[in-house]
Amino acid sequence: MRNTVLSYLLLPLFASLSFTLSAAPATTTAVPDPVPVVSHVAAQPLRVDLNKADAATLQKELNGIGKAKAEAIVAYRETHGPFASVDELLEIRGVGSALLERNRDKVMVE
Repeated sequence: MRNTVLSYLLLPLFASLSFTLSAAPATTTAVPDPVPVVSHVAAQPLRVDLNKADAATLQKELNGIGKAKAEAIVAYRETHGPFASVDELLEIRGVGSALLERNRDKVMVE
């Protein structure tokens, strides 16, 4: 009876030991050199100067500004002089507050 109890206790121990040894990797791999961390800072998007940009640039760089609105912005600038602030775009027909807010971070006035 003593042999039976010992075999029931030792058999799982030896079986788990053999499973552990067979599951272990046969060779060790070298740890690769650490990859340097590069700090990625988002580049500041280029802003369009309302007093210097032509109609093609305004049309290309601004959301919701087509050919007609871009030409209207240039015509307003030629008629009324340089823009004093970005908010002056609201004076142009077809440019509303939603369109201005959508493009506020893309335009500037020097």
